Amino acid sequence: MKNSVSLGILLTSLAYMAFTFHDAIIKILTSSIPVWQILFFRSLTILTFGRGKLVRQTMRSPIIKPMIARSILLLCAWLSYYSAASRLQLAEVTTLYYAAPIVGTVLAWLILKEEVTPARWLAVGVGFVGVLIACNPIGLTISWPVYLALQAAVLWASAMVLLRKTSLHEKTIVQLTVSNVFFLVMTGVAVLCTWKTPDMAQLPLLIATGVVAGSAQFALFEGMRQAPVSVLAPFEYTSLVWAFLLGHLIWADIPTPNVVFGAAMILAAGLIIIVSEKLRRRIAA
Repeated sequence: MKNSVSLGILLTSLAYMAFTFHDAIIKILTSSIPVWQILFFRSLTILTFGRGKLVRQTMRSPIIKPMIARSILLLCAWLSYYSAASRLQLAEVTTLYYAAPIVGTVLAWLILKEEVTPARWLAVGVGFVGVLIACNPIGLTISWPVYLALQAAVLWASAMVLLRKTSLHEKTIVQLTVSNVFFLVMTGVAVLCTWKTPDMAQLPLLIATGVVAGSAQFALFEGMRQAPVSVLAPFEYTSLVWAFLLGHLIWADIPTPNVVFGAAMILAAGLIIIVSEKLRRRIAA
């Protein structure tokens, strides 16, 4: 159990770091290529590494329906997020979306019957406060984009809880295949209407989205297999730290003092989980 939880934390942290790099690439591409086409290339690249035997194994999986249901939740979450992001400031949509770890922890407690210790609740709370301080949303009022951002958070959290449930009964590579076959079919329909031929500079970036996203998905799926949702949820906040770092390196964004302080609180949330889980294992030993 000790190695399992530690491995889950490591894989999940790496997954959210990779997802941040993935989002940065998409941010570069969306100025000239439709999001549908980017997601299509991403899934196509990931599935290129698969084999016919794996696809047949996936189709025969006894939990194919729950995995498809999870894929639907993920697609709806991303569509809601991108729709909200096009109408809200980055700070606003990020703050609203990071309600997901809180929702995920609550759902894990209610649905998966996970034991959520006070330290885990504390970590989720500290991390969310850190996000609020770092993003510093101003003048946020209830509107349709705000609703979409909150909807994205709830859908993502629900998908993560379902992922935890399915990961205990099916191989990670099979789950990854199901998700990307589903996305390939759904985005393929939209690509027919929005296709834009990529140039030689855009094509490597499109392929890179698949390589990075495939690695991130595998790490996330495997991480969810190793540890409870309530342990891993606060580590989703770490992606904000990577987002600010990449923003500075790529777009020369200068972090303000509130960003630095908020990032420190986010890291503190992760440390709370790591220390509390070590203490739990010592007491149980």
